[in-house]
Amino acid sequence: MSKLFSHPLLLASLLASTSIAAPAPSTLLQPAPTRVSAPDPALRAALEATARGPLDDLVLAGFKGQPLAGWLEFAFLRSRLDRLPLARGNQFLAAHPGEPVAAAFRPEWLKALARRNEWPAFLAQWDTGIDDAGLRCLRLQALMASNRVDAAWTQQAQALWRSSGNPLPAACDGPFALLAAQGGLPDALRWERFDKAVEAGQPAVMRAIAQGLPADDAALAHMYAAWLEAPGNNVQGWPATARSRQVAAAALARLAKSDPDRAEALLPDAATALAFDEAADTRVRYAIALWSAASYLPSAARRLAAVPATAFDDTLREWQVREALSRSDWPAVLAAIRRMPDSQRNDSRWLYFAARASALAGDATGANALYAQATRSADFYGFLAADRLGQAYALCPWQPMATPAAKQAIARDPGLVRALQLVMLDRRGWAGREWNAALARFTDVQRRLAVEVAQDNGWFDRGVFGLVNANGKRFPDEQRLYTLRFPLHHDATIRREAARNQLDPAWVAAEIRAESVFDPSARSAADARGLMQVLPATGAAVAAKNKLPWQGGDTLYDADANIAIGSAYLRELLGRYAGKPYLVIAAYNAGPTPVARWQAQRPALDADVWIETIGYKETRDYVTRVLSFSTVYDWRLSGTAMPLTERMLGIASGTRKGFTCPRPEAPTAPATPPATPARTPAARR
Repeated sequence: MSKLFSHPLLLASLLASTSIAAPAPSTLLQPAPTRVSAPDPALRAALEATARGPLDDLVLAGFKGQPLAGWLEFAFLRSRLDRLPLARGNQFLAAHPGEPVAAAFRPEWLKALARRNEWPAFLAQWDTGIDDAGLRCLRLQALMASNRVDAAWTQQAQALWRSSGNPLPAACDGPFALLAAQGGLPDALRWERFDKAVEAGQPAVMRAIAQGLPADDAALAHMYAAWLEAPGNNVQGWPATARSRQVAAAALARLAKSDPDRAEALLPDAATALAFDEAADTRVRYAIALWSAASYLPSAARRLAAVPATAFDDTLREWQVREALSRSDWPAVLAAIRRMPDSQRNDSRWLYFAARASALAGDATGANALYAQATRSADFYGFLAADRLGQAYALCPWQPMATPAAKQAIARDPGLVRALQLVMLDRRGWAGREWNAALARFTDVQRRLAVEVAQDNGWFDRGVFGLVNANGKRFPDEQRLYTLRFPLHHDATIRREAARNQLDPAWVAAEIRAESVFDPSARSAADARGLMQVLPATGAAVAAKNKLPWQGGDTLYDADANIAIGSAYLRELLGRYAGKPYLVIAAYNAGPTPVARWQAQRPALDADVWIETIGYKETRDYVTRVLSFSTVYDWRLSGTAMPLTERMLGIASGTRKGFTCPRPEAPTAPATPPATPARTPAARR
């Protein structure tokens, strides 16, 4: 057995533990759903009417006492902020102290007061918790208008000045002009923000700052800005100072992202002319190596070797492994993984690829030991490792037990009621405010119950955004809340359309989970719509080709139509990619052009290695997510799963795999309710 990555306690536990079968969903008790009452239909109509014009106060009064009365009044007031009487706006804030609706109203009210030059009212309604730079500059304007420019004002203006190297709002121009006129922007402070603009890659900000510097300094600052935009060979006239080295190193590191060859060619002259220290040299070499590896350039291995070992971080170590994988250099793969720290090296991803490399290097015993460690993870790499060993998949589902009374109490929480009713009205932004405020008050047990209640009422993505990482904390055990994290809805439609298109229904469910988390009204920045995030142009073409109903782009917001069109599109892509689902999933996310490039660059790689060498992190993670989600949804739908190695290759051998929990010592008895039929960067179709 290889000693690579072995942890004695971990391996002893693995070898000594007695695996138990993970309960099949159909054998477990399903808790009764807890429903929250729908909002008054008349309130929905009134809310929609606010978009066409202000409501009568008598209409508002008719909804007094309803959960969403405050949000209806918010919508009413927001439509007339520039003419709203001061007393009315202030009264609204006083009536909703500490509530999300007041937090939503206050910034808009403050901006309106500023437009109206109502500076005393602005200051009276200021909240010290506001961190928005534009509003903070408006507050400085309010103090200026009130003749309250003092030492505290100067300190606040200087803090805003140095807060960022990015452009600040136009509202800051007046306060900064006064600050400069009063001598509050000395050269040292200007250079401080200039240096931040260099790091932020903001040549326009650098040039704006230069306007206030002495002539010689301004000329140098303009040269710096020009070099940041377009590095060249003209640094010989620069002073060999720390700032010159910072600008040159930042510019070359920035250039390396698009043209690592040119960055490497320019480095020697810049380093000599400006007397680069080790930090500046390493910064540039790191960027050159990173982007060479990410582009799989022939020089990547050499450039990685030129980076000092002390400069390697998790990102560069990962890319060193991927670069070696792309060349099928198994000794180099193992050497790169060996150099990882324990916390990174023992992640299931790198355990799996260390095992793959060990096996291909002829060390079957060492490979099996590493596969065994990886199998304990219920993810893409753990499932692949289990396939390599012919083992069942690890799954330790957990359903925290709570009384119906506790769940009903959460369902009656006013904030949660408002959040869920706002979701029913498709006001997701407002609903999110109410949700976050409620979770900040809840205990961990209450938070999990809130997720259950949300899903009972059709808000499925709370299983993603309310568990595992919540309230600034991490809850690893909540990874095992598979029913909440992997909701299942429209089951009959998924099964029907999967059968019609000869697809695995678990794959269709996994795509929906990855694309929209079962939100039929989801819409991306690229205008992809609905459950499977299909672009209207794609939807129209697929519908026409398959004789499916089509009434324009809004057809995609109908769940049944979206699943039918999305499933037909998956089948179309399968034909284009020779029946290989892993290629289809990559193309579904990134589009056909990058996939064609990756295929041409690395045509002979096995599927698992090819996936790991995908150049886009978003797409690489997307492919592994959808494939692992498919395995979990297979468990949810049937209690067993198609082997992942067959699934990603489109092989249908008829073999099914079971699930087992290798951790009987887990603190909570495993139990999961059965399935109940009934989403930096987003997918581009």
